[in-house]
Amino acid sequence: MTRREIREHIFKLLFLLEFYQKDELDSQAQLYMDEVEEAAPDQKEAEYIFAKFHKIEESLPEIDACLSRESSGWKLSRMNKVDLAIMRLAVFEILKDEEIPVGVAINEAVELAKKFGGDDSPSFVNGVLAKVAKIK
Repeated sequence: MTRREIREHIFKLLFLLEFYQKDELDSQAQLYMDEVEEAAPDQKEAEYIFAKFHKIEESLPEIDACLSRESSGWKLSRMNKVDLAIMRLAVFEILKDEEIPVGVAINEAVELAKKFGGDDSPSFVNGVLAKVAKIK
């Protein structure tokens, strides 16, 4: 499985955050992983995906504060939920994941926005993440 496919699974799990309570998340995430047919992760990959998902979940207050600060004029509650999940993943990678270069994190986020977001998503995601990258 490629890093892009792994990142896509993490993004989809982060998207669940908008729809489920904290106590439901683990069971919903497991249901998602059990139902994945396309690019299904093996056991080691699934463990990595869950571990990174939980690290991002634990860092959400810091990530969301950063996004609020850098997305001038946009409240998180007004953002497209797809864009928000993509940017949460990218901000985590930019600020906390030293294995992933900043440029790669931004590029991968833009690619996810092209695939899953609306027409304006790639430019919006790129603009916000460029601001985040400057503070790193």
